[in-house]
Amino acid sequence: MAAPAAVEEHRPGRPRVSRAAADPDTPAVAEPGRYCPTHYRYAPSVLAREPDLHADTLFVIGGLYGNAPALERVLDLANAEPGGATLIFNGDFNWFNIDAEGFAAINRAVMRHVATRGNVETELGGDDADAGCGCAYPEGVSNAEVERSNAIIMRLRETAHAFPTVRRELGALPMHLVAEVAGTRIGIVHGDAESLAGWSYAQDALAKPEGVQRMRSQIEAAQVRIIASSHTCLPVGLALETAAGSAAVFNNGAAGMPNFLGTRYGVVTRISTRAAQHALYGTRIGAVHVEALAVHYDHARWIEAFLANWPQGSPAHASYFGRLTDGPSYDIRAALRGSVSSSVGDRPIAHSVRSTR
Repeated sequence: MAAPAAVEEHRPGRPRVSRAAADPDTPAVAEPGRYCPTHYRYAPSVLAREPDLHADTLFVIGGLYGNAPALERVLDLANAEPGGATLIFNGDFNWFNIDAEGFAAINRAVMRHVATRGNVETELGGDDADAGCGCAYPEGVSNAEVERSNAIIMRLRETAHAFPTVRRELGALPMHLVAEVAGTRIGIVHGDAESLAGWSYAQDALAKPEGVQRMRSQIEAAQVRIIASSHTCLPVGLALETAAGSAAVFNNGAAGMPNFLGTRYGVVTRISTRAAQHALYGTRIGAVHVEALAVHYDHARWIEAFLANWPQGSPAHASYFGRLTDGPSYDIRAALRGSVSSSVGDRPIAHSVRSTR
């Protein structure tokens, strides 16, 4: 299904802005928040290696953004899996958690599991602030929005500097992983298979033939059948045929923020030998089920924590509060591409969408 002509992308370092005509990852201006540092980049072939881990069930949790109630809900979902699940936090698990207690708690909990770094963790782990939030803003984003996002990372850096051990741990995290489930190779990235801050798996990029072909080329070079990402903060699942057979890219959007209009739940990607009992949408690649799960966190508790750190008038409130309460201008049906559908086999998929307007 093609994406709407102008859909608002919203993620750390990227305010609500239409990216329908923007290039996925080529900034025009080398200013803080406007470019992708060279050390963020790699070739898709780096994923054509032996797996870093094996599992029967994986949860890929991108974009937690410091949401402790969402983290608790993800852990509950994983614990409910028969035999448990391997959790991979693929970046940007920090963002709104500028209070010392919240910062320490999120990082302590995440580091008990498998993790990769997003642009947020990369910038927190280093001392060079030239890249701002490291998000490579397109030209269509206003300078005011860029400044607000850079102000958020600067404030988060202040908190992080009181935790030197955590900063070292964040900086040492890998940018990507290769997992294997039932003999199926899976690439775990934050952005895409070319860059930590890549945009080629954004919903608008994957609505274009050239974007789909780029994705296909990345999958083939990486020698994987599934790629799980986040970064662009709007979910999309696309399944298609490649030279090696069926393949899929699942971008979970955000585990710690609403992803669809009129909703108040996050989304994670589940990859397993078994089908989930409840999923938003999914597909099957060989013997492996790839599905999006809803993360129904305690909304009231999360808003209370958010406002304690980011009251009205703060940069994060200006950029994010509307999404946290009402969701973005994005419909769940727009996330389904190729053979990804809102039903797997004969089982209905629960959308759990409600209107707040």
